[in-house]
Amino acid sequence: MDILFLRDFRLELIIGVYEWERKVPQPVRLDLEIGLPDSKAGGSDHVADTIDYGAVAIRVKDSLHNAPRSIALVESVAELVATIIRDEFGAPWVKVSVTKFAIVPGIKELGITIERGTRL
Repeated sequence: MDILFLRDFRLELIIGVYEWERKVPQPVRLDLEIGLPDSKAGGSDHVADTIDYGAVAIRVKDSLHNAPRSIALVESVAELVATIIRDEFGAPWVKVSVTKFAIVPGIKELGITIERGTRL
């Protein structure tokens, strides 16, 4: 399976369980691995034969900034992103990591990694 990746995709989000976290946007890092349904793009050199990573980035950013309800958990961010990539872009498999920074004293980064779908 060919895997398209987007690493260190940074967004500013209102996210968190604690009230003090939800007062201002905080940086969140997304790392995405997107399974491609086939490997035609390598031979054709046409973006139509792959998943357009620019379109993915725009859609993910827009959906997180305009979510219909507030998001508290990194797990919820990961699920939303995985669903978008699989349902709207046709990826058979996706791995999504969501990282928050310096929220808990003594912990530089915290987050979640999920995988959804089936590797071909």
